[in-house]
Amino acid sequence: MAIKVEKVVRVFKYNSVTLPDPGVNLSPEAVRDIYSANYPELATAEIEGPVTSGNKLQYKFVKSVGTKG
Repeated sequence: MAIKVEKVVRVFKYNSVTLPDPGVNLSPEAVRDIYSANYPELATAEIEGPVTSGNKLQYKFVKSVGTKG
Protein backbone atom coordinates (compact mmCIF):
# COMPACT_ATOMS: atom_id res chain seq x y z
CA MET A 1 0.00 0.00 0.00
CA ALA A 2 1.45 3.33 -1.08
CA ILE A 3 0.95 6.56 0.78
CA LYS A 4 -0.26 9.48 -1.29
CA VAL A 5 0.59 12.99 -0.11
CA GLU A 6 -1.80 15.75 -1.12
CA LYS A 7 -1.58 19.46 -0.51
CA VAL A 8 -4.38 20.80 1.67
CA VAL A 9 -6.09 23.87 0.25
CA ARG A 10 -8.05 26.40 2.32
CA VAL A 11 -11.35 27.61 0.91
CA PHE A 12 -13.46 30.40 2.36
CA LYS A 13 -17.21 30.56 1.80
CA TYR A 14 -19.58 33.46 2.23
CA ASN A 15 -23.23 32.93 1.30
CA SER A 16 -22.98 31.09 -2.04
CA VAL A 17 -19.63 32.64 -2.98
CA THR A 18 -16.39 30.65 -2.76
CA LEU A 19 -13.47 32.93 -1.96
CA PRO A 20 -9.91 31.79 -2.74
CA ASP A 21 -7.23 31.86 -0.08
CA PRO A 22 -5.27 35.12 -0.49
CA GLY A 23 -2.27 33.70 1.37
CA VAL A 24 -1.51 30.52 3.26
CA ASN A 25 0.47 32.46 5.84
CA LEU A 26 -2.60 34.52 6.82
CA SER A 27 -4.87 33.56 9.70
CA PRO A 28 -8.60 33.11 8.96
CA GLU A 29 -9.20 36.39 10.82
CA ALA A 30 -6.76 38.20 8.52
CA VAL A 31 -8.48 36.70 5.47
CA ARG A 32 -11.83 37.95 6.81
CA ASP A 33 -10.33 41.43 7.21
CA ILE A 34 -9.05 41.40 3.63
CA TYR A 35 -12.40 40.36 2.18
CA SER A 36 -14.30 42.86 4.32
CA ALA A 37 -13.11 45.54 1.87
CA ASN A 38 -15.36 43.94 -0.78
CA TYR A 39 -17.99 42.60 1.61
CA PRO A 40 -18.37 45.14 4.48
CA GLU A 41 -20.70 42.84 6.43
CA LEU A 42 -17.77 40.47 6.95
CA ALA A 43 -16.13 42.94 9.34
CA THR A 44 -18.24 41.53 12.19
CA ALA A 45 -18.79 38.04 10.78
CA GLU A 46 -17.95 34.91 12.72
CA ILE A 47 -15.70 32.23 11.28
CA GLU A 48 -16.90 28.63 11.37
CA GLY A 49 -14.63 25.71 10.65
CA PRO A 50 -12.47 24.39 9.34
CA VAL A 51 -14.45 21.47 7.94
CA THR A 52 -12.40 18.91 6.05
CA SER A 53 -13.70 17.88 2.64
CA GLY A 54 -11.25 15.81 0.67
CA ASN A 55 -8.07 17.87 0.40
CA LYS A 56 -9.85 21.12 1.32
CA LEU A 57 -10.26 22.92 4.61
CA GLN A 58 -13.46 24.91 4.33
CA TYR A 59 -14.04 27.97 6.47
CA LYS A 60 -17.41 29.69 6.47
CA PHE A 61 -18.04 33.36 7.18
CA VAL A 62 -21.36 33.83 8.98
CA LYS A 63 -22.91 37.27 9.41
CA SER A 64 -23.52 38.28 12.99
CA VAL A 65 -27.17 38.76 13.73
CA GLY A 66 -27.93 41.56 16.12
CA THR A 67 -30.26 44.40 16.82
CA LYS A 68 -29.70 48.01 15.94
CA GLY A 69 -29.98 50.75 18.45
